[in-house]
Amino acid sequence: MNTIIQRLDGTEYDLEELGIITRDFVVSSLAPRHYFEVIQGRHGAVDLGTEYDVRTINASFYQKAVDSEEYASKRHDAFRIFRSNEPFYVIESRNPNKRWLVKVATPFQPDQRQLYGFFDVEFTAINPFAESIFTTLDPSANAAQITGLGSRAVNYKHTTATFEILNDGDIEIDPRAVPFAITFTGASTNLKIKNLTTGDVWQYTGNSAGSDKVVLNGIRATKNGLSVFRDTNRKLITLAPGWNAFEVTGATSPFEISFDFRYYTI
Repeated sequence: MNTIIQRLDGTEYDLEELGIITRDFVVSSLAPRHYFEVIQGRHGAVDLGTEYDVRTINASFYQKAVDSEEYASKRHDAFRIFRSNEPFYVIESRNPNKRWLVKVATPFQPDQRQLYGFFDVEFTAINPFAESIFTTLDPSANAAQITGLGSRAVNYKHTTATFEILNDGDIEIDPRAVPFAITFTGASTNLKIKNLTTGDVWQYTGNSAGSDKVVLNGIRATKNGLSVFRDTNRKLITLAPGWNAFEVTGATSPFEISFDFRYYTI
């Protein structure tokens, strides 16, 4: 088992290559926050829904040095790698296609045994869900790395009016909560994108030419980089877990529509 640390600036640490050996990597279950309302004269309570709190990950490591000077240097390396003035991503080799956004929750002190140093690190996963390493449009990824579906065909670029998009995660993709971009390239009049699975409909009441790019990125809508939000129905497209059936109307062939996002799993 090995652990990889990815800093937000792109710096990556392969702990095994640096002599920090992972002994264990334990992810806790989701921590629910339930909301209830108690009504006088009524038994029990009214369920107002559930959200999930931050999550705990406990990892155990050890280092080996050739002498006392190297031990002190390796201890410093561990402190530097796990610094938590900003969050970072942690990846365990048993699940190499997903990562957790974390901070170190508590101080850790290596237990020195001659030239070995043993230490446990408690991480707080800021997002309770793990996210896929690659986005659906990442050119460096293959389908198996993105979806875990092996050779099964999964396509996130389409040139037809009807198609399906796979959200291979466990939770809804909501552009108000996670990065999600839909890009339409081509000519259109009163472009309308419908997710027939969720019932979401987004419409742009303007026009686009063959080389124009209409982009839904988060809650923003742009054409060639300029906002067209006021010319839309001010709605959003979400993705349910699993396959989502789509229909595009108002587009003139040829056109292309693409979906760029990550999967989020429990």
